[in-house]
Amino acid sequence: METIDCVVIGAGVVGLAVARRLALAGREVVVLETERSIGNHTSSRNSEVIHAGIYYPTGSLRARMCLAGKKALYNYCPSRGVEHKRITKIIVATADDEIPTLRKYKEQAERNGVDDLVWLEREQVNAMEPNVVAVAGVHSPSTGIIDSHGLMLAYQGDAEGAGAAVVFESPVVGGAVTGDGIVVEVGGKEPMQIRARTVVNAAGLTAPSVSRTIEGVPSATIPPQHLCKGHYYTLAGKSPFNRLIYPVGSGLWHGVHVTLDLGGQVKFGPDLTWLDSIDYSFDESREADFYKAIRHYYPALADGALVPGYTGIRPKITAQGEPAADFMIQGPAEHGIAGMVNLYGIESPGLTSSLAIGDHVASLLGMPPLETF
Repeated sequence: METIDCVVIGAGVVGLAVARRLALAGREVVVLETERSIGNHTSSRNSEVIHAGIYYPTGSLRARMCLAGKKALYNYCPSRGVEHKRITKIIVATADDEIPTLRKYKEQAERNGVDDLVWLEREQVNAMEPNVVAVAGVHSPSTGIIDSHGLMLAYQGDAEGAGAAVVFESPVVGGAVTGDGIVVEVGGKEPMQIRARTVVNAAGLTAPSVSRTIEGVPSATIPPQHLCKGHYYTLAGKSPFNRLIYPVGSGLWHGVHVTLDLGGQVKFGPDLTWLDSIDYSFDESREADFYKAIRHYYPALADGALVPGYTGIRPKITAQGEPAADFMIQGPAEHGIAGMVNLYGIESPGLTSSLAIGDHVASLLGMPPLETF
């Protein structure tokens, strides 16, 4: 049986950020990835937004990691040539009865330490976004967009430059906690067993399932695994928007957003569909609901302008109708296993938070902070 210092399970944006952080600290790191390439799931099927940290409960991991991660990304990307843009965002109220919720967003953001939001009256929204109809808005100057694949390649390059290895088509199919490390059973074309001093489960959509295959991980510490799909439509033609537009949310959902990619392509989404298994098929019957939602703030949307784009799936650890859970990042204090960290429910703002999550995982493993990103 081969013995390795650190195994990271999953080569999405968070797994690669963790591998990078551990490798830069001098640890021997192997990343085990089920797919043939990096970031095949949530990491490459999202809005590619650098989030400001507005909505999350104060003191939550999502709020703390988002703010720290945002700052780190804006420092990191220029140094690695990762394409990004601080495009900014406006959250809009389209009716007077939405204004109290909009004010709550601003207040929540300020409690989280987001101190740059600007209240906009109707005329100010119209001056900034002439094609958007709103009675009020909140401008977020620190919201941005990023090339998510470029970011993952940079993380992978940093990790491999520090001696890490990323091994593809190597699913973790089992394992056991032993007295001298954690044994990981790897499937695929070349099945093997690896004994590791440290294991970080960053398997994203399947992280709870992976933990359940490792004997010795207390079942009571493993959350349920739920999947939530979002559809994205693209807009044919030139963008009528200068920045991201987010409507005031409804209940547990923040509505159909306007996002732009770095090439200027407009994307609308996501909506919400709960799944029993991973399924990226596109349900075009949702088109009418998209037109209705978008026309609340962009009434000039022409019939036939929406083109089916893509779908993405979020790793949920709460069921449909339940409030969104905080990130669940468990170290030895939670599950009692030396050298193991499990990451569950790392959905949005996971990409924004990725560098901060890497630092947090390192701290749970008793590693000192690094001076550089």
